[in-house]
Amino acid sequence: MEFSVKTGTPEKQRTACVVVGIFESRKLSAPAQVLDDASGGFISHLIQRGECEGKLGQTLLIHNVPHTLCDRVLLVGCGAEKEFDTKAFHKVNAAVAKFLDDKGATEAFSYLTKLPVKHIEDMAWKVRHAVRATEDALYHFDQLKSKKKDAKQPLKHIVFSVSNRRDVAEAEQAIHIGQAIASGMKLTKDLANLPGNICTPTYLAEQAKGLQKKHRSLKVNVLEQKDMEQLGMGSLLSVARGSRQPPKLITLEYKGGVKSDKPIVLVGKGVTFDSGGISLKPGAAMDEMKFDMCGAASVLGTLSACAELKLPINVVGVIPATENLPDGQATKPGDIVTSMAGITIEILNTDAEGRLILCDALEYAKKFNPAVVIDIATLTGACVIALGAHPAGLMGNHHPLIHDLLKAGTVSGDRCWELPLWDDYQEQLDSNFADIANIGGKEAGAITAGCFLSRFTKKYHWAHLDIAGVAWKSGKDNGATGRPVPLLMQFILDKLQTESTK
Repeated sequence: MEFSVKTGTPEKQRTACVVVGIFESRKLSAPAQVLDDASGGFISHLIQRGECEGKLGQTLLIHNVPHTLCDRVLLVGCGAEKEFDTKAFHKVNAAVAKFLDDKGATEAFSYLTKLPVKHIEDMAWKVRHAVRATEDALYHFDQLKSKKKDAKQPLKHIVFSVSNRRDVAEAEQAIHIGQAIASGMKLTKDLANLPGNICTPTYLAEQAKGLQKKHRSLKVNVLEQKDMEQLGMGSLLSVARGSRQPPKLITLEYKGGVKSDKPIVLVGKGVTFDSGGISLKPGAAMDEMKFDMCGAASVLGTLSACAELKLPINVVGVIPATENLPDGQATKPGDIVTSMAGITIEILNTDAEGRLILCDALEYAKKFNPAVVIDIATLTGACVIALGAHPAGLMGNHHPLIHDLLKAGTVSGDRCWELPLWDDYQEQLDSNFADIANIGGKEAGAITAGCFLSRFTKKYHWAHLDIAGVAWKSGKDNGATGRPVPLLMQFILDKLQTESTK
């Protein structure tokens, strides 16, 4: 998909389609009003007849609009003007992309970047998010289908309107950023959507090495089982015992900043298939446990976007990758293992495996002398029960880091919500036989999982993102979402902006 920006009024654009918004109660947006005035009330007359109410996502294609140079005009409903926020902005851009692609339109000039978005005045933000929403809406996964359904004339080019020439350079950079984030999301979705028989720990390691070949700024290292044994990663390896696929500990170092600058370290859970192990999951929807490596996929997507943008910052990705399967050698409930940190763990439930691989990866992250560490994991069903499928769960040991992630979530539209990581919950992890148990009972399951990880993160500033509710969708829209790549990228971009103003 090609994107560009241009100034000019809608009635003077020679293009296949001009896109403008209409709010509820049939109120024309400013660009739509310009078209209506130029056409002698042609658009308002149609609307008054009830052709388009302005409901969010509603579309109406108009041909032969008088006194305009475009072939067609597409009206898109934007809902209530006072409630037009980030989510609504994404929805209307997605609706336009799908409509035009379905109709075989190859190009369009969009004036949706001129819409007044609640709490957003930045034109570059609108351009960047319009790009991201468009690419996300047009994503499809057909790699494994023998017959691929190709559109006859897929949408190829969208021009976004900017107010004046002074905005052009900034808007073009916004396109670049939006495309890099969308590309990172696509990589994340592609990896997560692959079945477990293809996307194994070895496959993830190969994809990381592929990124290294593409970007010289990336350095990849893969630790094998023997390496992890020498490091004492007994917790991570306990999960891998039931699988015939060898585990991997994958690290990616993006060095775009000053060599002495401490990096942001992202740790992504990479369980490429999670059966629950001996504590076997119910059979229904177990196929979706191929998505249990979405944390790992989002780390790869984020590092790819950083490298694509050549950001002047240092970022490290750490991915513990394994399968969790039942086998004669698989870890059993009641087994006790020793983590890399020397903390002994009583495994009361083998289906609480994410924290077991993350704790060794979090200990390993210390070697990079991090500025902050953020782990990303499809960790608990309890988080889905608590927060549903809208925000990711957020916990951590450093309030400024928590604040920055919450802010980045709001700006990116990829939201998270803080859960209390109070000491009151820690006693639920007490064990009679080891230093700590790997589960804390039925109550506050997402929080006690965070408490478990906090035992291994006392030497640095750390945050935990539980993405179990947001990493993929079930039902007819089954598939990975690419989250939280937008959140992580916004966090990194915000850090760069903060550093540049110091």
